[in-house]
Amino acid sequence: MYENFYHGQPTQMYRQRLTKQQAQEIALNRVPGKVLHVDLDLENGVLVYEVYILTANNRIYEVEILAKSGKILKIEEESDFD
Repeated sequence: MYENFYHGQPTQMYRQRLTKQQAQEIALNRVPGKVLHVDLDLENGVLVYEVYILTANNRIYEVEILAKSGKILKIEEESDFD
């Protein structure tokens, strides 16, 4: 009766994540500017998008976004020493 309940669709739901484009849009809504590049990294076992944005006043910000939910984890200004 329950043989297919744990196969197929439920496991695919756990693997879904935001696209690179969606991560960029979320980041740009918080930090307006031009996206320099986007990385997808595994941090502490969790997939995180790192979106680097150049603002109008020539500052670079890194916006970290959970790939699974789109939640912003942190926004940090990059310095020349990083």
